[in-house]
Amino acid sequence: MTGRAKIGFGNDLGDLSSFTPAPRPKPAAPPVEAAAAAGFISREPAAPAPVKQQRRHRTGRSAQINIKAKPETIEAFTAWADAQGLSIAEAFEVTIRKLSGS
Repeated sequence: MTGRAKIGFGNDLGDLSSFTPAPRPKPAAPPVEAAAAAGFISREPAAPAPVKQQRRHRTGRSAQINIKAKPETIEAFTAWADAQGLSIAEAFEVTIRKLSGS
């Protein structure tokens, strides 16, 4: 067998000189604009949350205490500890010493 296999088109594919490719579609709108046009609402926060500074100190303390408090209370305690130049653990110890009178 020589040449092409017969698949039923006959000579219709022999002359493609009149063929013109279809025009390329225009690029779609950027995803953000397309989403807005479609009515989608972004779930991204309006502004990124501030990154809290890591507070790691090597002090030899090995026991842990976990408490729940209001975010404002934690922020106030942390701000006070920072103003005193203390770590959170040191600030806790200073507070306990003052309360116990020792």
